[in-house]
Amino acid sequence: MLAARFCLAPIQCDNLVMSVPVVIVTGFLGAGKTTLLNHLLQDPAMANAAVIINEFGDVSLDHLLIESSDDSIVELSSGCICCTIRGELIETLERLFERQSQEDINRDPLKAIVIETTGLADPVPVMKAVMAHPVLHDQLHLSAVVSVVDAVNGLETLGTHDVAVTQVAVADRMLVAKCDLVGGMIPDDLKSRLRALNPTAIIRDQFDALFDGLFDEGDSSFAQQIAQEVTPSKKGHSHHAGHGEGIKTFTIFRDHPIEKAALTAFLDLLASAHGPQLLRMKGLVHVREHPDKPVLLHGVQNIFHPPKVLDQWPDDNQQSRLVFITNGLNEDFVKRLYDGFCGVPQIDMADKDVLLDNPLAITGFKPR
Repeated sequence: MLAARFCLAPIQCDNLVMSVPVVIVTGFLGAGKTTLLNHLLQDPAMANAAVIINEFGDVSLDHLLIESSDDSIVELSSGCICCTIRGELIETLERLFERQSQEDINRDPLKAIVIETTGLADPVPVMKAVMAHPVLHDQLHLSAVVSVVDAVNGLETLGTHDVAVTQVAVADRMLVAKCDLVGGMIPDDLKSRLRALNPTAIIRDQFDALFDGLFDEGDSSFAQQIAQEVTPSKKGHSHHAGHGEGIKTFTIFRDHPIEKAALTAFLDLLASAHGPQLLRMKGLVHVREHPDKPVLLHGVQNIFHPPKVLDQWPDDNQQSRLVFITNGLNEDFVKRLYDGFCGVPQIDMADKDVLLDNPLAITGFKPR
């Protein structure tokens, strides 16, 4: 894990490697994940995709192509996907890419991977497993976390089970299922709760609308997603989860660029000292050495995917935009720390030179 955390040197590389998108499907028990998968497997985009699930349940296998035989669905049945089988998950991903590397003129390239967690699983360890592999992080990328929420019982579940709150908080997209049982629309109180937990996620009650662009390849599509999530109307706003969980979402917008070494040090400090509190972070950063190209960031707790320098900004806005989903991490502290690394003068806050050249720094906190 530590090897992946300190793989920050690729920030100096301009070359983009096309990688396979990974979609994680999460959601509490009975929310409707199996129904979602059955619809997803009918999508043409899934023609050359692999599906990794904890239990087969009622998923139909008629037309599929998986990993261990000639099909595309892999069952992991030795335990919960978020804990006891993470090693098996990594081995499965390795086998998928080993198979791709073998010459087989009859097999099309792998286009996508879908991983379904169990209903009681915290998706964060699964996200880390996908991002932390020292070799596979160049061959795959976390494209989206999709959380399924029960329109009937979702509000009660969120008020009772902390893992359900995390499943919603870290999602890029949410499907509110079973709306036909509550009048055909997402209940207002449930939608307000979801928005409070996760103000940037796409929320849908229809499968087709949820799937649009789900398997777009490459880091540029992820950057576009971030640009669409973080709109000017959200500037300066932060959102708290309620129910005492301490989960909070906030966004940093900054006009001033940051040096590459300072950005690396900022990420290193977050991972070293505050990783357990950082459920997820994603962003586009204006780096001084690449004024016309953004750096794409994606982190989960103490794991950061190697930053990528993209060819261009996804829109006309060249502000740095960093989205944080935290648990007990002070928003003002993170913003002031980032400004400190940018060299912005602040009262009672170390400046950039002190932060980058500090003999009392935390072990491992050394810029590359």
